[in-house]
Formats: sequence, C-alpha cells, structure tokens
Amino acid sequence: MNEIFTARGSVLIAGVAIDGSTVDIAIDETGAIAAIGKDARTTIDAEIVIDGSDRVAVPGFVNTHTHAAMSLLRGYADDMILQDWLAQKIWPLEAHLTGDDVYAGTRLACLEMIRSGTVAFNDMYFFMDRAAAAADEMGMRATFAYGFIDLGMEEKREAEIKATETLVAHVKSLDNPRIRAAVGPHSVYTVSPEGLSWCGEYAAEQNIGIHVHLSETEKEVADCVAQFGKRPAYLLDECGCLTPRTVAAHCCWLDEAECRLLGERGVTASHNPASNMKLAVNRAMPYHWLRQYGANVALGTDGCSSNNNLDLMEEMKFAALLQKFAWNSPTLLPAGEAIGMATAAGARALGTGPGTLTVGAPADIVLLDARAACNTPLFHPDSNAVYACSGGVVMTVLCQGRILMHEREVPGEEEIVREAGETARSLVARAEEAQ
Repeated sequence: MNEIFTARGSVLIAGVAIDGSTVDIAIDETGAIAAIGKDARTTIDAEIVIDGSDRVAVPGFVNTHTHAAMSLLRGYADDMILQDWLAQKIWPLEAHLTGDDVYAGTRLACLEMIRSGTVAFNDMYFFMDRAAAAADEMGMRATFAYGFIDLGMEEKREAEIKATETLVAHVKSLDNPRIRAAVGPHSVYTVSPEGLSWCGEYAAEQNIGIHVHLSETEKEVADCVAQFGKRPAYLLDECGCLTPRTVAAHCCWLDEAECRLLGERGVTASHNPASNMKLAVNRAMPYHWLRQYGANVALGTDGCSSNNNLDLMEEMKFAALLQKFAWNSPTLLPAGEAIGMATAAGARALGTGPGTLTVGAPADIVLLDARAACNTPLFHPDSNAVYACSGGVVMTVLCQGRILMHEREVPGEEEIVREAGETARSLVARAEEAQ
C-alpha cells in the first residue's frame, strides 16, 4: 500500500489555495492543524508532504442524516409513492438484512462519501456494531444510532431499549474518539410517547445525541395532531427529545412556532433536499424561519434508496436551489451558507470540532481540483463548489490528519465495490426466495 495512506505522523499541505491566498497547512502528529500560512512548513518536520498546487482547500463535509448501509438498495425501487415504496419494497427487503450485509453496505457508503469529500456522518440503521467496524476501518468519523421503532407495543419497546443499550455499551467499549453512539427514535409515528420519553431520558443520562425524523410529510403532522392533539415537534419536546444534542432530519412541515421551538432548544435541523424532492413531500424545509430563530441547520443526504447517492456537494446545490424556488427568493441560502451547512453546522451538530480551517481544529480537510472544467474560471470558489461542481472534483481527503484519499485513490476500492455488489445481489435473492 502507498505509504501516504499508512503514515500517522505530521503532514504538510504545501502551496494550497484558501480564500484566494496560497498558503501551507501544517498538521501535527495528533491530527490537528498546527499552522496555516506562508511559513507554516517551519513549524513541523513533516513525514508526508502533499503538493497543494492547483488545489483549493475546504473543511471536510459532514453528512448529518443518512442510512449508510442502504447503499445496497440503491436503484432497487424508485419513482413510487412513499408509503408504497416503504411497505412493498424497502421493509420486506430489510427484513432479510444481516450484520455482514450492513458491514459491506456501510463500507461502500464510506467509500462513496470519502470520494465526494465527506469525513463524518450521522447514521441510523440496524446491526450498527458492524457499521461502526466498517466506518472505523475506512478512517471516518461517525455517530451511530440504532433505529428505535416500538409501534406502540410494550414488548417491542423493551426489545428496542435493550438493542439501544447494547449498541451504546459496544460503542463506548471501543474507546474510539472517531466513533460515537446516539439514540435513534425513528419518528413520532413509529415510536410511542413512552418510547420517546425513554429515549430522551437515556440520551441525557448517557450524554449522547438523539437522531430522529421530524415532520417529513404533511400526513405525519396531521396524524400526530389527530392522535395527540399537538404537532410533532411539541410531542418530541414533551418527551425530552429536543435538545442541543438532537439532530432532526427533514423538518419539511414545521410551522413558524415549531421553528422557534427548535431554535430555543438548540436543535440541529438536517436538510435533505434530494430525498424530499424525490419522494414528493410537497414542502421544502422552512430554512428562513429556522435560521431566524437560531436553529443550527445542517445538511444530509438520507439513504441511497431515496437519493440515490451520498454526494454532499450535489446536496449543497439542491439545498440552495430548492430553497430559492420553494420560497420564491433568489437571495435565500447563498453559496457561502450552503458550504457552512455542509461543514461548520454539521461539525457542530455531531461535536466533531469547529468544521473550519483554523489552527487547533482537527485536520478534516478536502482538496478540490482548481483546474477542473467546473472550477474554471475561479471567480468565487464557494460559488463553484455549490453551483458548478460535484463530488468528482474532490482530489484528496484527510480526517483527523489521516489521508483517506489522495489524488482520487482510496485503498481497497475495487474489493469494497465488488463485495458490496455481491452482497446486494445475495440480499435480493434471499428476499425473493422468501416470497
């Protein structure tokens, strides 16, 4: 293997562009940024030197909502009504998932995320111990939540509680600062108030995050009001699930008062524009209200069965365009804010650092190709990154100073892709045999 991928010492990125200036970035042995500037190279004795000429450096991207192993389901079922898609295609296939399937699917997802500049992700799914092993091997940061669904049944709730406790204990036993645990109450329509309250209390007791789907569809809101007499955000708040450690995905059907509530509670709203458009949820996240009331707004891709990729650069463009179109405002969500959603806001949501290229911050760094056609001319790097380019412009990726991809090369890529393809075909075959 190329020594650049096995090195664990100091790194120098030489002559790279940041905000229009050419600088060096020095990274120390701990994986932190030691210096940025024209004389940064004098601060360390670099074990590895990366040529940053013709490269633009940006902070690593953070995907705040996904179901990584659903990469195995990419293209399996498309262009369907949401409830039919879930009930007829996705859930029957997921019933046959194994830990090995999730491991292979998560490795594929990590590969795809690395290749498009993502260094950290927030995952909710099943067999999460195996997903954690895959993410660790790939060198990424990740937060894992078991998808807690009790459907109002006490016996099922007890099983979900046990599964959640088992995952949290497992992740903590790893003692790996890149791998974290969260509690994953799926939604107000799949988890009882009793289950939601347990999730809120347990997350507070363990000082870990909460990952939940919130107000994705109009039906979810209407059903919650009919059953409980209140909108979903208020139900989650009553159950202790709206906290500064909470990432709430989708948030399409929040009203203004709920946006104010999320801001007051310090919640992160994860905007998933591609998935929401594809599944036709018929309303865009009210980004303007969330920002007005101080909520942290980040970006997520959702899973590959409803996106169908994990390219956060593409997601930035979708987010910026959807907000402008849906709310009839060409100035809403400008390019710089879209970059901030994918970097600093995401890092804040998952507690992975400031998500900026600053001295003392973790060296989560992405180098973009300044010579690419989509980056030419380079009047405004943020504008090109959001509106012109996709993840294909990402050349080199570092997470905590560790080089995960260099000049588009990721170690073991062919084997990861081959294994995932075979695993997906085996999963579908098992499901079809069982019908």
